[in-house]
Amino acid sequence: MDNRINFSIPPEALHIINTLNAHGFEAYAVGGCVRDSILGRKPQDWDITTNAKPHQIKGIFQKTVDTGIKHGTVTVLDGGCGIEVTTYRIDGEYKDNRRPESVQFTSSLTDDLSRRDFTINSIAYHPSEGIVDPFNGLEDIRNKTIRTVGHPDNRFHEDALRMLRAVRFSAQLDFEVHGDTLDAIKRNHSLIKNISWERTRDELTKLLTSEHPFRLALLHDTGLLQHVLPEFDLCFHITQNHPYHVYNVAIHTLHAVASIEATTILRWAMLLHDTGKAVTKTTDRNNIDHFYGHPKKSEEIAIKVLKRLRFDAKSTDLICRLIKHHDMDIKPTHKSVRRAVRSIGDDIFWDLLKVQEADRKAQNPEKLPPRQKMLNEIRNIYREIKESNQCLSLKELAIDGSDLLKAGFSQGPHIGKVLNRLLDAVIDDPELNRRDKLLELAKKYRAN
Repeated sequence: MDNRINFSIPPEALHIINTLNAHGFEAYAVGGCVRDSILGRKPQDWDITTNAKPHQIKGIFQKTVDTGIKHGTVTVLDGGCGIEVTTYRIDGEYKDNRRPESVQFTSSLTDDLSRRDFTINSIAYHPSEGIVDPFNGLEDIRNKTIRTVGHPDNRFHEDALRMLRAVRFSAQLDFEVHGDTLDAIKRNHSLIKNISWERTRDELTKLLTSEHPFRLALLHDTGLLQHVLPEFDLCFHITQNHPYHVYNVAIHTLHAVASIEATTILRWAMLLHDTGKAVTKTTDRNNIDHFYGHPKKSEEIAIKVLKRLRFDAKSTDLICRLIKHHDMDIKPTHKSVRRAVRSIGDDIFWDLLKVQEADRKAQNPEKLPPRQKMLNEIRNIYREIKESNQCLSLKELAIDGSDLLKAGFSQGPHIGKVLNRLLDAVIDDPELNRRDKLLELAKKYRAN
């Protein structure tokens, strides 16, 4: 890492710091924005800490929002963006492993930095004074180390989510968790049960969508995984003695996760796609393992997991549909591809192919070339189908329910059944998607 640190503070943040200084107060950029700047990354947002009290901050700036006034945080609206400005504080007693019962404002920047989770996040920066680093966070950044500020047991008892955050930062930054910090996680892993599922979900998603999702294995090694994702924790103990596999279920899964693009939907789909193998495993007389019906079982498990983690309905639907169909046998023919699209849905068919590719890349590499060739052929066929505007759904049929009513069909659920039969026919033969042919076919269905 280059020792020359280039801080490119946005003008809005710089204006807030300068304005607070002009009114006789200290003010520093702090936390993740400083860490990311040191690493040469572009910060997602900028946080400022100051010895000015909340009411003084509000008196100085015209537009503010009380985002966390109880804990000393005021959002200053400047130049069309909001920047959180927080008074130096010391946290009171933590009684629920989540948040302090109270906070006490302080005039000491060092006191404020001492309450933070990790040394890499306890660095402050001022455009004139430079870096303020009382806990050697800069050294830990240079050594690529995640280490708590102060005793790790104390930090994790204060907020148990910090244990997940340690692993998440390790995955995002490609840092190692310091031995003392790692040992403390192993001692305190059960405290994570006191954290809300929403906060847990957000940390897991950040970990999964990082550049190094394999670090999720640290959750298993430290004991955290049994509390936050017991369904996946089981997978570390499920071997796969099969010609197409070279890893146990968990390691295969992590390879698959790392092989797919880093979106929330795709990474969660890959993480949960084989969880059903833990309850469907059988071994034949030749000592070969099988997992019959595991996609459906994995879908059922995923529904429970995503509900527990408070995922929204749309995300749950997309993830679970991909899991349900991840093992679908699609042949490189136009008819097979159209049928597959009809089954899973045109909206996520591209994603299904991504899931299947990642799944296969995480299996026996000797089996991959012909399977990859087949996937590429399927992609080309699907592209041809889309470019030629072939019918793949009810809305693309040349007729609809009103056409059937005009043709003499009576109102009722059989209208939908007839339309679905017509769609099946068109999927098999796209030339049938003409109004006259479909009406003629519909009348035959009614006669039968």
